[in-house]
Amino acid sequence: MSFCLETYLQQSDDYEVLLSRAGFKECAEIIKNKSNEVLYINPGDKVLGARIIGIPPIPVGINKDKGTIIISYTKPCHGTAAIELPVNDEEIENIRKIAIEK
Repeated sequence: MSFCLETYLQQSDDYEVLLSRAGFKECAEIIKNKSNEVLYINPGDKVLGARIIGIPPIPVGINKDKGTIIISYTKPCHGTAAIELPVNDEEIENIRKIAIEK
């Protein structure tokens, strides 16, 4: 799946902001606490077509039973947020392919 995450967040109600206007560390903690499974990626890796930035290794939460992932998303002038988004199984597999060892 590849799309503009910024546009998706502006046009959809199908996501949940778990934490906003925070830092990378706070978002990482929320991701770890709210996810059934946590994978780690490198800064600059793409998830849902967006390059994810943060302090490495960057956690990506997976809740396969809900069909969601939790990522940190940084918007200039607004800080970093932890966002839970619905995804398909293919996107979860794409994240598994780029995952690194912590």
